[in-house]
Amino acid sequence: MIDRATVDKIMDAVNIVDVVGEFVNLRKAGVNYKGLCPFHDDTTPSFMVSPARQICKCFACGEGGNAVNFLMKHEQITYPEALRWLAKKYNIEIHERELTDEEKKEQSERESMFIVNEWACQYFHDILKNNVDGMAIGRQYFRSRGIRDDIIEKFQLGFALTKRDALANEARRKGYKDEFLVKTGLCYVREANTQHTAPATQLVDRFAGRAIFPWLNVSGRVVAFGGRKLDAATKGVQQKYVNSPDSEIYHKERELYGIYQAKKAIVKEDCVYMVEGYTDVIAMHQCGLENVVANSGTALSVFQIRLLHRFSQNIVLLYDGDEAGIHAAMRGTDMLLQEGMNIKVLLLPDGDDPDSFARKHTALQFKEYIEANQKDFIQFKTDLLLKDVTDPLKRSEAIGNILRSVSVIPDKLKRDTYLSECAHRFHINEQTLVTTVNGYIQKDKEDRQKEREREQGGQPSETGAPPASSSFPPIGLHTPGEQASEVERMLVQNIIRHGDEIIVDAEETVDGQVISLNVAQYVDYDFGSDDLHFSNALYNRILQEAVAHSADAGFKADRYFLQHPDPQVSQLAATLGIDRHQLSRSFEMKSSEGLLRQRIQHLILDFRMDIISQRLKSLQQQLKEAGTDMARIKELMDAYKDAQDLRNALARQLGSDVIVSP
Repeated sequence: MIDRATVDKIMDAVNIVDVVGEFVNLRKAGVNYKGLCPFHDDTTPSFMVSPARQICKCFACGEGGNAVNFLMKHEQITYPEALRWLAKKYNIEIHERELTDEEKKEQSERESMFIVNEWACQYFHDILKNNVDGMAIGRQYFRSRGIRDDIIEKFQLGFALTKRDALANEARRKGYKDEFLVKTGLCYVREANTQHTAPATQLVDRFAGRAIFPWLNVSGRVVAFGGRKLDAATKGVQQKYVNSPDSEIYHKERELYGIYQAKKAIVKEDCVYMVEGYTDVIAMHQCGLENVVANSGTALSVFQIRLLHRFSQNIVLLYDGDEAGIHAAMRGTDMLLQEGMNIKVLLLPDGDDPDSFARKHTALQFKEYIEANQKDFIQFKTDLLLKDVTDPLKRSEAIGNILRSVSVIPDKLKRDTYLSECAHRFHINEQTLVTTVNGYIQKDKEDRQKEREREQGGQPSETGAPPASSSFPPIGLHTPGEQASEVERMLVQNIIRHGDEIIVDAEETVDGQVISLNVAQYVDYDFGSDDLHFSNALYNRILQEAVAHSADAGFKADRYFLQHPDPQVSQLAATLGIDRHQLSRSFEMKSSEGLLRQRIQHLILDFRMDIISQRLKSLQQQLKEAGTDMARIKELMDAYKDAQDLRNALARQLGSDVIVSP
């Protein structure tokens, strides 16, 4: 792992204007810079970069952060990869902490597998370009499919020689170990029996004689290969593929072919096209449509969907119109909906797949065809399941199938919109459909509850619900888990921006003790007096870290959180650290110790008032539900009166100038 000192050195060297400027055309705007946001379809510059604070933010879509956050989002890379990118840019030597023996072994093996795969990719590609057989067989195959040389380079396509041990022998000659040739799946072990010797083993090339399609993960590292068998007798018509087996660095249910080449276009277009095969992806890239990926025949998994969701929530399933294409379009629909994806489906005309269609049309023509012919999933399922159906029972089953899909949509507004559409389309009372969908939702909840109880070794109750508690809910001051309020956000913003600034100097006394408190310590001290906490776990963590590091020499809260190794923390710090309209430093209003302290005290009082208001609402609801239980009613009324007294006391304080000694 990269040590903290190296991280600090990298962050100190970074100029965010230079980093963002490599991907966005920036222009000066006062003390800041502006440009078109790379994370949404921006027509008016809304992406601000602040060189003073070393952060960026889009005031249209909300994306932003420091240089590391920007790179992670834009290039879809991990935190360490973003740091290494910056270290390379600024010529900083990376120092990493000492790993444990187990970590070293695991990291070494994974890295060795990546290195072997990278070498193999170049090996296959070089054969295609420079070897006599590679040019005569492999390159000729790609040319017969109309694939240009620039696309061959873009996807690093290659060819494997027909000799069954060609790759193994070359790898050994280059010093690569048999162990990693097998672990990556490039080779497999076969028993070799002879009449005169004991049984021995030999390595066999898995992809011998095949056209090679490398699989790159989202970071651009080679994780696997697909190989297409070429049959001269049938002039390449026989389409038989072999793929790398699952390994330490490749799990087929977690990867998508073409994701590395497509990710920027997916973000730009805010849409992804899902196709079935390698050549579909390649042909669409060649015609100019780059926001396309393939799952290559495997059932779509939740891991693949979540990977796509990082780039866009809009997906078009693009398949040929035969039975296999229809089956592929139906497969995984509910899973996509459950993950919050917006689905459109397009079945191409009979006889065409995305590969052949792309080769006959320009990008504009293909896009226009998609726009004119894509269907939302309800229309697609309706046309498919209800076409020529007159039997009432079959019609009911088909509508039930469609409603089952609607029921898994997590967004209630979207779900209700689809139900209204279904009611209009099927000529059925909307309330009937709502009742049906609610039944599906309830059954899913009960099934999940039973599954959890089975996993925990417990027995479900007859209703499928958890057993009722015999005790009353606590009447505490604060209910954890509530959504963070605007007051909480403002308090945390002040902790990030001013957490290290002293607002109680050493001459004042607190509980009889002479003490000095900065903003973070003051908030923590006040919260601790009544065991208060933020409802957001990340906010609590920021407060705790600010307090813990307050004694560190040279501690500056804003710098610490902006350069935090946890991307969640640094991104929040950047989001809260930049305003839409930032004045030049010479025009900024300087916060005096007194004004800052007054602001913090007022926010804490607002925070307490929010908690009391929530508590009063909760007590009112509990009183309604108490029925005729007089003991319970008295308990709740006493608690309600105490809460009212607290609220009135806070209201009086908030109504004053709120300059109160701590």
